[in-house]
Amino acid sequence: MGLFLLKRLATLVGTLIGASIIVFLVLEILPGNAAQMLMGPDASPDAVAALATKLGLDQPAWTRYWHWIGGILTGNLGDSYAYGSPVLDLILERLALTVPLAVLAMTLTTVLALVVGVTAAARHNKMGDVGLMGMTQVGIAIPNFWFAILLILVFSVKLQWFSAGGFDGWGEGVLGGVKSLLLPALSLAVVQAAILARITRSAVLEVMREDFVRTARAKGVSQRAVLWLHVLRNAMIPVITVMGMQFSELLAGTIVIENVFYLPGLGRLIFQAISNRDLVVVRNCVMLLAALVVIVNFVVDVLYAVIDPRIKASDI
Repeated sequence: MGLFLLKRLATLVGTLIGASIIVFLVLEILPGNAAQMLMGPDASPDAVAALATKLGLDQPAWTRYWHWIGGILTGNLGDSYAYGSPVLDLILERLALTVPLAVLAMTLTTVLALVVGVTAAARHNKMGDVGLMGMTQVGIAIPNFWFAILLILVFSVKLQWFSAGGFDGWGEGVLGGVKSLLLPALSLAVVQAAILARITRSAVLEVMREDFVRTARAKGVSQRAVLWLHVLRNAMIPVITVMGMQFSELLAGTIVIENVFYLPGLGRLIFQAISNRDLVVVRNCVMLLAALVVIVNFVVDVLYAVIDPRIKASDI
């Protein structure tokens, strides 16, 4: 187990280094000039050059890369061009919304997918199975931003149960914050839950054909206990794999959903930073998302070993 974790940690570090290089180079080759964007089209070349020097944009690319990596390691991410405040403070402020939103969306995704997937597998080739799989097919076809607008029309405009947008913060209490994030989380979760439900159904059906399932039933174990206590755990390897990828997609999906619901989260910060060509903010936010994806994949690999002790370092 120790060797397994060591190999995965080495892969994690190497992936993060590669991701940092790619993120930096991609943003470097983008057209445009941050100093020109901040000064405006009517600014004189001397003023633009002076601002570029102040921002460090006149330094070689490799020098700025090492300064950026050093800042990440020391917690100094620099100052935003547009906001004039430390990037780290901006990110931490927005993460207080984005992380709970992604976690809530992932929780809804998991609950919906496991219930629908296991229920459909238990009713294989019956009307319940056909109906649930038909619903998941519709869910896969629905764009999450369109579903978000539909939720606003129904629950905010028509029924007036929820706010149509905005976030008052966690100062109003946990329940108030969760209520503000429920519609955005549901709009993110529906598509992912539909995909995960189909994966869960297939995995459960495959495990149900194993000999130990027939043995458990022969011993008089109820079908519900067999499904939820025996079959589901052995079917979780492919399910957890998809869940890891989906959590990454949920983090990226917040960029669109936060703008639909006008939420001051990390996604909206990235959108505004791109509009302002605030490359310092964009670079660090994208790197943070990449790091979260890599860390989630690392956690998924560890869960493999926890769920199935037969997994060894030589198997990965």
